[in-house]
Amino acid sequence: LDLSFGFILVSTTKFTNDPFSIIKGRDFLKLISRGVPVEQAAKIFEDEIICEILKISHFSKNKNIFLKRRRRLIGNNGSTVRAIEMITKTFILVQGNTVSIMGNHSGLKQVRKIVQDCMNNIHPIFHIKNLIIKQELSKDKFLKKENWDQYLPLLKKKNFNQIGLRDASEKKKKKKK
Repeated sequence: LDLSFGFILVSTTKFTNDPFSIIKGRDFLKLISRGVPVEQAAKIFEDEIICEILKISHFSKNKNIFLKRRRRLIGNNGSTVRAIEMITKTFILVQGNTVSIMGNHSGLKQVRKIVQDCMNNIHPIFHIKNLIIKQELSKDKFLKKENWDQYLPLLKKKNFNQIGLRDASEKKKKKKK
């Protein structure tokens, strides 16, 4: 640790058995620097646990829209994040312009999709519902082999802005006549 130049050196010794531990050490330091608790960040050294740090600031240029969508992702008192954590068996920390995620590969993939869609104005509750239904369907022996599309809710996009713009342009045309 060199505070004068602001860098941390991670290296192995001759007693290191796992060469991948240097990558895990780098990830551990990234998580600590993002504000993840040490006990939680130490889980990165387990074999099946990986991490990802998503930058969410580039999804919206408008600061107010960004803050609103980030609040939607977090939920009231962190309820949405906790629900996503329980369903996907991951750890999620939303702080500033980043989202830190720790968990297995499939859980990480699901959380990444939820975060990206939330920042693209799709509410996380739709994904939470889908994941809960998929978990319940996977428990049933008979439905395991069937197609689940009929049981999953469809996301219908309603584009009110275009409808409102079309109505406004029609009113202008009527006024000109």
